Amino acid sequence: MSRLQGKTAVVTGGGSGIGLGAARRFVDEGAFVYIFGRRQEVLDAAVAQLGSSAKAVRGSVTNPSDLDRLYEAVEAERGGLDILFANAGTGSFARLGEITPEHYDQIFDVNVKGLVFTVQKALPLMTEGASIILTGSSTGVMGTPQFSVYSATKAAVRNLARSWALDLRGTGIRVNVLSPGPTKTELALEVVGEEGMDALGSTTPLGRMGDPAETGAVAAFLASSDSSFMTGGEVFVDGGLAQV
Repeated sequence: MSRLQGKTAVVTGGGSGIGLGAARRFVDEGAFVYIFGRRQEVLDAAVAQLGSSAKAVRGSVTNPSDLDRLYEAVEAERGGLDILFANAGTGSFARLGEITPEHYDQIFDVNVKGLVFTVQKALPLMTEGASIILTGSSTGVMGTPQFSVYSATKAAVRNLARSWALDLRGTGIRVNVLSPGPTKTELALEVVGEEGMDALGSTTPLGRMGDPAETGAVAAFLASSDSSFMTGGEVFVDGGLAQV
């Protein structure tokens, strides 16, 4: 398919997991993709997989100057931006009674503050028809033990999309949330463990974990004109976990 032919995309957290799955699908459908992340070796490996239609920029969504450097490169080399997948995120467990200021700050700084400025700084490069995709989570609509701070950040992401859809009225720029469920990514396996992820996957109606390629396929739909009448919405790619 070539739904994204000639388009320019940015994927934060694009070196692995869901970000890499989406970047791969974007490239397959004709886009040029900038992947943004903190670990140079991971970015280099991702670009080696993605080929000549991808470029890596190292940085953190929590550092405004890193984001400025990313978008300066996009403007200088491509002139504008058609697709922004604000996907970078982090999470860790802490039950109520054990939550520390450091735990709270780390997760909110990346998942909310970092996302806000990832999007805001991209806006001058985006034109009518551009698509913004925010990574939510099935935890944003569910109670999850020991995961309350992370879950709260994803609930915040959902409301940001609703509010920004109104802020962007008249611009032709769309913003939607893509909310994965249990998906086999490096971060998920690090936080929950393979056994825990397998157990969580078995609780979904489909009885398994998701693959980043499956989430990437939905990201490509939201990035393309096939979703042209969608904004302020949320699409779950969760095997039915939060739906039944």
